[in-house]
Amino acid sequence: MGKKVKKEIESPCKETFEALPVVGKTPATVVLLLSSPEEDILIKACEAIHTFAEKGDENKVCLLGLGALEPLCQLITHNNKLVRRNAFMALGIMATNDDAVIHEFATLCLASLSVDFVCKVKIFENKGLPPLIKLLSSPDPDVKKNSVEIIFNLVQDYQTRGAFHELGGIPPLLDLLNSDFPVIQHLTLKTLQNITTDKDTRNAFREEHGFEKLIDILNNTEFSDLHVEALQVVANCLCDSESVQLIHKGAGLTRLMDFVLTSNTPEIQSTAVKCITRVAQDSENRKLLHELSVEKVLVELFSGADIAVKTSSCQAVAAMSLHLSSKDRFRDLGFIPAVIQGLSSGSHALREAATLALSNLTHNNKDNALAVYEAGGHKILVQQLSESCSRTVANAAATLSNMATLEIIRCGILSHGAMQALLEPLKSTDTQVLINTTQCLALLACDAEARAELQRAGGLLPLVNLLRSYHKEVLNNACFAVNVCASDKPTAVDMCKFGTLEILQEINQSVNRRSNYSKLAMTSLLNFNLSVKYSLTGHLASTDIISDGFYDAGKACAGQRILSLEELSKQSLNQHRPIIVVNPENTEEKKEYKQRNESKPESPTEKSQEMNDFALQGLIKEAKESILTLHEREQYVALARLVSEAMGGAVKIEKMHEFPWVLHLSELKFQLQSNVIPIGLIRKGIYCHRALLFKCLADCIGLTCTLVRGEYNRAWNEVLLFNGNHSKIGCSLHPCRYIIDLMHQPGNLLAANTTAAVQYQTI
Repeated sequence: MGKKVKKEIESPCKETFEALPVVGKTPATVVLLLSSPEEDILIKACEAIHTFAEKGDENKVCLLGLGALEPLCQLITHNNKLVRRNAFMALGIMATNDDAVIHEFATLCLASLSVDFVCKVKIFENKGLPPLIKLLSSPDPDVKKNSVEIIFNLVQDYQTRGAFHELGGIPPLLDLLNSDFPVIQHLTLKTLQNITTDKDTRNAFREEHGFEKLIDILNNTEFSDLHVEALQVVANCLCDSESVQLIHKGAGLTRLMDFVLTSNTPEIQSTAVKCITRVAQDSENRKLLHELSVEKVLVELFSGADIAVKTSSCQAVAAMSLHLSSKDRFRDLGFIPAVIQGLSSGSHALREAATLALSNLTHNNKDNALAVYEAGGHKILVQQLSESCSRTVANAAATLSNMATLEIIRCGILSHGAMQALLEPLKSTDTQVLINTTQCLALLACDAEARAELQRAGGLLPLVNLLRSYHKEVLNNACFAVNVCASDKPTAVDMCKFGTLEILQEINQSVNRRSNYSKLAMTSLLNFNLSVKYSLTGHLASTDIISDGFYDAGKACAGQRILSLEELSKQSLNQHRPIIVVNPENTEEKKEYKQRNESKPESPTEKSQEMNDFALQGLIKEAKESILTLHEREQYVALARLVSEAMGGAVKIEKMHEFPWVLHLSELKFQLQSNVIPIGLIRKGIYCHRALLFKCLADCIGLTCTLVRGEYNRAWNEVLLFNGNHSKIGCSLHPCRYIIDLMHQPGNLLAANTTAAVQYQTI
């Protein structure tokens, strides 16, 4: 057996043909070349056909007979740009032939291609729109149908839409409305729907009496299948005030009203009412519609059985209710009781539209609000707050807000559990729901019982949580609601437990989030938390009256949470400054406590607190008996001396370092085993202690003064007094501000901003 020898692999031939010139001497040859895989050949073949077709209609007919149309239609989607361009040019020149057969096939081809975005652009760029507009007047219905279909596809593009009316496309398009073929009429209306979204096109459409032709179609019962599409074009025509005014002058609006009432088809009625809603978006248009008694039309339509018509009618009522006179007209026509019945409908859409209508009807209209109340609408609206549709909830809350401005209605709303019903909407993620709900809450919570109900229902926490919102209107409304809820001590204190003060401090320190609402909410909360107010601001006004339970926990830093007296009382004895408290327990409560625990021995703390009650009450009694009979200036002087005597007497400035107030307070803390010291137990007090006692006694006997905290344990009281007999002619009617010396020369009145006053206020 011989040895196998490896066969050599033959290398492929490296020789290639050189480029051959393409020569086509007959149209048939060139048409065959349209199927070539070579791009150069395709470019030249399309160009040759374009040149050949330009020479006359006979050549175009010849090319059609040779089957040039089909390969050309395929080539307009070719990857090569030049191939596509030349193919479009060839098709375009062939489409200009008057031969109906060519027009039909060419337009049919372009109708299919014009669905594609790239093809639409190419048709427009190659000036395909003018011949297509011309073909709208073709005697052949197939050509008309294909042409209008192509135009419909082309005008989806804004640029083509504007060019259409500039090229005179509106008149031949309107003529197609009279076609005997429904498919052409439908395509025409669909095209009109699109192009009339452009203002300039609307103007051209109106100048060609397009609106009147649409109304003629609407009034023709034989064209009922076209009515919905025609109304959609009408809606476009009525979207700007200028068009409406011109249409109204031609009695177009009147004819539209007549059509709405005479039509018996719910779908058409619903669409027609939507046109009215479109018109009513403008204030001038609403005035026109009111003059045409559109309210009567809408109320009559709402009385029907069809849900879609009812819903559309409600939406139109909501739009028209922005016109003041229409609000009253709807009430007079009995619409309000009828629409309240619609609130119980099984249709979500109708309930939403009905609540929107009621919201607009009751806005700034007390008579309508009463009408809703008298029809029992407030009860159903409270129930609507539990709806799954956020729009319905928002509208219901807005309506209740409008109604709650009247006290009798507000009480009725609350009697149906409105506070409980508002809880879930307060937790919503929908902005409009939150805006309307917080506004409703603020209007309902204007009496103590309503606030107590909100508190019992657990509504304060979700309200406080809304203060963290970064939506401006939600935040402002939440602040306003907090301000209203802080109108009594129980709710104010409860909100503070949820960190409301700390959140408001943060808001008011933010340049972007703070507002007058947040400042007002902060002020309201502090007015019912004077202890916290004094810690944060270091100032109590003459109108801030100290009462039982007030305590001075010292100056607090911004954003720091101030602990309650109960929390401070539970702390272990520490080295920090003591907390000074005014009457921590009520005397009656102490008596009840002692009666319940007569067998138990009193602790040192209990004895001290009882001493405090007696000591402070004794000072108050003495102040009332000895001071109230004096003249105004003498009252302040006498009270200052009483305070000084109770807290260790006068101390010279140079002897202040010898005054043992620190040791005294430490002994009291140790004796009580508490960081909290009743002010009545303090026998050696300095500026801050004396100023607090002076404010407390002054408030108890009806004198007015402020309490201001300074630095390094300084505090003082400021009073307003007239100099001399202010009843005499020529005396100043403006009182002067004085700082009362309680420390060094008790009773001395130091004129504000003088050297002596500044020295008393600072080290």
